[in-house]
Amino acid sequence: MAGIFDLAGRRAIVTGGARGIGAAIVRGLVRAGVRVAIVDADLPAAEALAKDIGESASAFAVDVRDRASTEHAFASAIADLGGLDILAANAGVSTMRRAVDITDEEWEFNFAVNARGIFLSNQTACRYFLAEKRAGVIVNTASLAGKVGAPLLAHYSASKFAVLGWTQALAREMAPHGIRVNAVCPGFVRTSMQEREIIWEGELRGMTPEAVRGEYVSLTPLGRIEEPEDVADVVLFLASDAARFMTGQGVNVTGGVRMD
Repeated sequence: MAGIFDLAGRRAIVTGGARGIGAAIVRGLVRAGVRVAIVDADLPAAEALAKDIGESASAFAVDVRDRASTEHAFASAIADLGGLDILAANAGVSTMRRAVDITDEEWEFNFAVNARGIFLSNQTACRYFLAEKRAGVIVNTASLAGKVGAPLLAHYSASKFAVLGWTQALAREMAPHGIRVNAVCPGFVRTSMQEREIIWEGELRGMTPEAVRGEYVSLTPLGRIEEPEDVADVVLFLASDAARFMTGQGVNVTGGVRMD
């Protein structure tokens, strides 16, 4: 990579970076010349990815639901990296159930990771950027379900709508300081999360997992299941100087499922 897409020498934290979209973001950033701290609840998986990548990646444990854990993980990562330029706040979870059957525990779990986790990680990064009087970039992972309510995922959708509201408000507050805050909204992405969801959805709708996945493809104008790298490439764009005049955006990366 060269020119405005050149991220060489920058430092990044990726939450939920051990697998799926997060791992694709990590690998993409490293290819672009970024040193990356993989911050994940599954430390062995994060360490395995860091070992596979080599000296450009390191691993740290975190519970993004917990302030002390988040602040400790970020402090350790920033010390290891020698600073911070980019945060990709990607950690997320899902469960699936009809709205009338959602339990308190499921509601709280989705909001704790998907919404509070974004809040804590973003706030921690912004406090660092402000204290160091330096520009920074934050890219949050929201969802297609944060743009349009998804049946069987009402609690998940609500948490991702919260991510987009937070992203817009934080972007307005941070803009005078040169800190950009955007989000990506993936669609039907081939990950371990999707593998679980197509089983759950099949059971709830009386369909096979294969039929559920086929429906996802039929809903996608570009005609295939989305890959983690499709999302990661847009995250790299938003982290780069090519997106220097973009902030507060929730960028659809859905293959055309959502076009506004």
